[in-house]
This record gives sequence, C-alpha cells and structure tokens, in this order.
Amino acid sequence: MADEEREPTTAGPRLRRAVELISSLISLSLLIRVFAGKWQLIRNKLEELHSGLIAGENQSSTLSGEFPAIMGTVEECHDLARRCLDLSYSGKLLMQSDLDVTLGKLEVHVKKVSDIYKKGFLTHRYAVVVSRPGLGACKEDMRFYIRDLFTRMKVGDLGMKKQALINLHEVVVEDDKYVKLVVEVGDFVHVLVDFLASPEIEILEESAKVVSVISGFDSYKGVLIGAGVIGPLIRVLECGSESGKVGAVRCLLKLTENSDNVWSVSAHGGVTALLKICDSVDCKGELVGPVCGVLRNLGGVEEIKRFMVEEGVVSTFIRLARSKDEAIQVSSVEFIQSIASGDESVRQMVIREGGIRVLLCLLDPKWTYSSKTREVVMRAIENLSFPSSSSVSILLSYGFVDQLLYYVRNGEVSIQELALKVAFRLCGTSEEAKKALGDAGFMAELVRFLNAKSFEVREMAAEALSGMVMVSKNRKKFVQDDHNIALLLQRLDPKEGNPGNKKFLISILMSLTSCNSGRKKIVSSGYVKSIEKLAEAEVSSDAKRLVRKLSTNRFRSMLSGIWHS
Repeated sequence: MADEEREPTTAGPRLRRAVELISSLISLSLLIRVFAGKWQLIRNKLEELHSGLIAGENQSSTLSGEFPAIMGTVEECHDLARRCLDLSYSGKLLMQSDLDVTLGKLEVHVKKVSDIYKKGFLTHRYAVVVSRPGLGACKEDMRFYIRDLFTRMKVGDLGMKKQALINLHEVVVEDDKYVKLVVEVGDFVHVLVDFLASPEIEILEESAKVVSVISGFDSYKGVLIGAGVIGPLIRVLECGSESGKVGAVRCLLKLTENSDNVWSVSAHGGVTALLKICDSVDCKGELVGPVCGVLRNLGGVEEIKRFMVEEGVVSTFIRLARSKDEAIQVSSVEFIQSIASGDESVRQMVIREGGIRVLLCLLDPKWTYSSKTREVVMRAIENLSFPSSSSVSILLSYGFVDQLLYYVRNGEVSIQELALKVAFRLCGTSEEAKKALGDAGFMAELVRFLNAKSFEVREMAAEALSGMVMVSKNRKKFVQDDHNIALLLQRLDPKEGNPGNKKFLISILMSLTSCNSGRKKIVSSGYVKSIEKLAEAEVSSDAKRLVRKLSTNRFRSMLSGIWHS
C-alpha cells in the first residue's frame, strides 16, 4: 500500500508548473479588452481546470498522463492572450476561430480531469484545501475560491462534497458577494438543486441550507425557479430528514412570497406535503413556524385555500394550538387567524370545531405562557369572535371577561393595554357584554385608567365607561362608589388641565344624572362650579346640557341658577 501511495518524483513538479502557468494566464486574461465574451468563457474553463489540478496535487500521478496535452493547450492560450493584449493578431475572424479551438481543448481537459476524479482517485484524503479569501479580498480571489468549491462538489468524494457545501454555506451567509458569484459560475445552482435529490442525507441537508440563503435574494429567486428547485424541495419535505425539511421549507417560504410561484408549489403536491408535516405527532416548532408561513402564502390563492380547508387544515391547526410547545402554539394560532380572516365560512368552522375554547384555555392565567403567546391568542380571539354576536355570547359563557379583568389588573404593560383594548371593543358589541363587564368589576378599573399617562388609554377607558353606564344595572353599581364620581369630576376640573377626553366624561355624567343618587352626589360634590365654567367656555353643547340636567326640579335651588340660555 505504501508503494501505491508514493508518487513519481516528476509528476508533482509538473503539476505545480501547470497550476502556476494557468494562474498566470488567468491574471493575464483579465487585462484583455478585445473578444471579451470569448475570453470570459476561456477564463471560466481555466479556473475549473486550475481548481481540478490543485485538488489533485497530492495524487498527481493519476493525472500525469494529461500533463503534456494540458501544457500544450495552456501555452497556445498564453500566446493568444499576448497577441490579443498587444493587438498583434492578423485578423478578427482568424483570432475568433483560434479562441474557439482553444476553448474546445480546455473543455476536453476539464472533462478528462473530472472523469478521472469520478473514478475515485480524488478523495478527501488527498485533497488540497484552498484557503478561504480574507476580508476585503478582490473579486477574482473570491471567484477562484467559489470555483474550487464547485469543482470539489462536482468530482470529489462524499466527504469532500460535504465539506465544500459547509464552506459554501459559511461564506454565502457572511458575505452577499459570494451569493452573486455562485449564481454567476457555470451551472453551480443546478448542481445545488440536483443535490436536493441526493440519497446522502448530509449532502441534501447542506444543499438545502445554501439554497435557502440564495432564495432570500429577490433577484436570484428566478434563477432557482429556472433550475427547477420547486420539485426537489417538495420531495425533501416528503422524505427528507428533519434538518433537510427545515432548510427546504424556509426556502419555500421565501419563494412563495412571489405569488407566481404559489401555483408551482401546489402543482408539485406542496400543500399535501406541508399538511402531512403538521399532522405528524413529532413535528417540531422550528419546522411548524415556516410551514405556517408557506401555507399562509399559498392560502392567498382562493382555490388553494379551499383545497386546504377541504383537507382539514382547520382541525389540524386547532389540534396544534393545544401543543405544549409555545412556538407551535403561536404559529398555529397566527395561522388560524390568518386563514379565517375575511372568510365567514372558515371563521364559523373554527368556532364549530372548538377553536375559541382552545384559545381561551391558552389564555388561562394558571398556565405559564409568555406574554407574546398571550398577546397573539388575545388578538386571535378578538378577530375571530367580535364580528358575530353569537360568538361574543360564547366568549361570555366561557368566562372570557374574567380573564380580561385578570390581565388588566395583573398583566405586563403590553398585555395589560391589549386587554384594555379588547375590553373596549367588547363593550361595543352588545348590551349583554356591557352587563358582563360591569358585573365582573371592570368599571372600577376603567376609572383607574382615566389617570393613565397614555392619551389613547385614557380615551379608550372613558369611551368604554361611557357605554357601560348607559346600562341601568351598571349605572346603579357605579354611583354606589363615591370615589368613582369624585374622580370623574376631578378630571373635569380646569385646575387639572385639559383632560382631552371630556366629551366622554361629560357623557358619563349625563348618564349618571338619570339616577337620583348619582345626580345628588354630583351636585353635592363641590365640582358643579367647575362644570358651569366648562359649559360657559365650551363650544359644544354637551356641558350645557349637563348643567341644565343638574339644574332641574329640586336640585335647582342648590345651583347658582345663572344658566338660562
């Protein structure tokens, strides 16, 4: 075995000499300004040949039979380069013919070297690793590195191909310029797409990662589509490894941002493959998230959305929403909300299949879910339930108001404000909802929010309270607490500055005057003068009507009586 591994003493120096000449010729060709297209093709082949020879440097005896022909072609090409650079050729047609002949010879050399490697001579054991260019490297150094990786991927053994793909993924992630070079170099993209069908799991996984990076560039999505990437990606979803599926679905997520590609995914069986992943009992959160994204993109086409619904997508994602994995919960809830948005039939299907009940379980304070999960769930409940009075009744029967009150009182700022917004919207849905909010104790919380720093929060609290006290039962309960009326009147005191929401505050007081005890407490509060001053300065008639209401019957003697207009 030792004798087989020992190479002849002449082969190594001859190979290194060929590599040096090719490298010099590549540099010289960059200076040529005539026949630019021809020289670009020649330079591509020279780079492929250069990478192939370097890759086999430690096993040069296997290539020794090709050296004479290669050296002869390189010398001919060097002579042509000199003549083109000096413009010393005899005629354009003759030079074009000579360049075509040389290009043909180089293609033959590249193929022969590739065939030799494919027979098993080029292995990871013998490969010479080309150093990755440093930061700020010139484009040609970067291009040569990409070419070298390309050669290894085409003709190397399994270990070499895997390492080349790993190295490729590293550079395309760190520097966009490498992505452009991958797209520009020969049929590099086609090789990557072909690897997606590889029986070797590691090759498939690494290829999916690289393709996913390329798909993130709008200008290169068309290149991937042209290389036929959709079909192989779907096959990875159907039978690939977990890691391979993650890379494939992330790529599809980016590709389906363009609606033109949606039909292609569907035509290749993508919808069925994606739903099958979600039906799997052991699907992971890192996979479900991008799958939901792809399905949302596909659902933008009505016909595909209908197919998804017929295939049971609603029940699938309601089940996934029960998962203990928060990432799966969030993705599933967002998808349910998305597919039901603007579609009454799907919304009703979500409700019939227990979607609202599942969402309310996720909102239960006894479970330790993150604020993000709570917020996503609460928005979904709002969007799925509030368009319908029957859905609101279901919410109320399941104790949703008590959950809202909990988060208004105890939630972090983000969830607290969201709960207030949902309560505000709920208040506007029906009298039944207003009564439920009043019974739960929401009015005291709304009064507290009248002093909030946020103008939006103060405004919502005042408007919601204005609606709630229109209900007789709530009104009676509200006036039982002297603190409630005092705080309202204090907010209208000119000394407190402009409350901003005085329209609703006055509306609340107007409602309270319908109750004798409420009217009595307002009049005896000591703030009536403030109301009168507000009425005098008020452009609108709200404050004036309030003063008139307070000035009638047996309360007239308690007021100044100055209002007669």
